[in-house]
Amino acid sequence: MSVFLHYDQKALDAEYNNRAKVKDAMDWIARYGAESARVRAELPMRFDVPFGRHHAERLDVFPASGGGLAAGSGPAPVHVFVHGGYWHRLDKADFSFVARAFREAVTVVVNYALVPTVDLDELVRQVRASVAWVHANARSFGGDPARITVSGHSAGGHLVAMLLATDWPQFGVPADVVKAGCAVSGLYDLEPIRLCYLNEVLGLTPESARRNSPVHLKPTGRAPLVLAVGAAEGPEYHRQTNDLAAAWRALGAPVDIVDAAGLDHFSIVAELERPDSALARVIRRQMALA
Repeated sequence: MSVFLHYDQKALDAEYNNRAKVKDAMDWIARYGAESARVRAELPMRFDVPFGRHHAERLDVFPASGGGLAAGSGPAPVHVFVHGGYWHRLDKADFSFVARAFREAVTVVVNYALVPTVDLDELVRQVRASVAWVHANARSFGGDPARITVSGHSAGGHLVAMLLATDWPQFGVPADVVKAGCAVSGLYDLEPIRLCYLNEVLGLTPESARRNSPVHLKPTGRAPLVLAVGAAEGPEYHRQTNDLAAAWRALGAPVDIVDAAGLDHFSIVAELERPDSALARVIRRQMALA
């Protein structure tokens, strides 16, 4: 019996079970952690900076090369990265490695409380609050509050799209606080998530799934959005990407799709271990870095 589109329950569950689909998924996750530990040992950083009252509202700041405000250079662009893990797994400490791709910028890696300790509405609010905090405090770590870009992977890709659909003045910051976004292997329609095995943890209702589905929301500005997806991802990830692009382009938003040849759900974000990868170059262009 069909549960969503043409998928029965077993097929829908399989479509969103990335750890089962990618045979070396756990090796990739272990690599994220190991490389991130190396980066924290190698690069100057501020660890576990609080941006809110919840104990999970913490972020790590990696200053630009040379400490940010190099003599005569002015403040550096700021890049905010949001981790994935289907909103209930992983941690910012698993993704410190992305700072390697953006050494000339201030890189901020954001944490948030995981479902089910909070619901998805609160998780989204926390990530929005982190960007407002970054804007207010950017100059204290050598960053330019007028040059904030964002990226995120998987659930973090969903959160990037939610950031671009935010009423920012409600958070006390300019409407155009986010200048560009890159969502990597993201989820933009949460109805199939509500209907698959993941909802045993996430507890989405039809209403909460819809109000947190970017495909049903409107971008609040003109910030360009890149939707990157691994060519080896399953059909639902490609559908999600294509549907968001179509919906937001119809509203006049500048959206581009990058289909990353040879990459799957876990290998794609590891492209941010180095600045010369195709994915890193896309994000660096959004920051106007050489």
